[in-house]
Amino acid sequence: MRGLGAHPVLDLCRILLQEAKNLSPLFLAAFIPTTNPEVSLDATLVSRLLQKDVSAFEQLYDRHCRAIYGLVLRILQQAGTAEEVVQEVFLQLWRNAAQYDASRGPFVPWLFTLARNRALDTLRLKSERQRRHEDQVDELPPVAAAPEYEKVLDEKRRAQKVRALMSSLNPQQKRAIELAYFEGLSHSEIAAALKEPLGTVKSWIRKGLLRLKEELQVAS
Repeated sequence: MRGLGAHPVLDLCRILLQEAKNLSPLFLAAFIPTTNPEVSLDATLVSRLLQKDVSAFEQLYDRHCRAIYGLVLRILQQAGTAEEVVQEVFLQLWRNAAQYDASRGPFVPWLFTLARNRALDTLRLKSERQRRHEDQVDELPPVAAAPEYEKVLDEKRRAQKVRALMSSLNPQQKRAIELAYFEGLSHSEIAAALKEPLGTVKSWIRKGLLRLKEELQVAS
């Protein structure tokens, strides 16, 4: 079985979330599902996850990662930090799935509580670090700050790089990724929209994201 540290779903979601950093809150709202997941399916997947079933983990991640990201982003107001917290939440789920007790309630509220608590912990830690930094700065002589426009320019360049790499994918991979991450469709919905087998759609998305990851690493 693959180790989770090398699991493509966790690694590759980071690529698309990098593009989301440069998008408006209105766009990000599209990542939050409007319907409740099927409780029975979640319970089954969690049961399989206790046996370290990677496929079950993939399905849980696919079902809930966008909603969790939307929740964490609303709390932290920073896409990069929100992305990191989402990865931590799902890593915690993988490692400690036994902490979920079905007798105490459905899985989704439990997962949202887990994500909310992790986000609030991150926010408190960030505030404490900021306070300490400000205390240290007060004791040091003033230094020139980097111009704000340089940061903005750097962010625009990264966004342009991701869009250019997306254009380099073959049409099938590009369309499947757009439907998954820019229109918020699940893998099953994409398969129905494209009239292709579910396994084929997953393969297109996985291979396309792997290529994006490799190209971004080379470009950086």
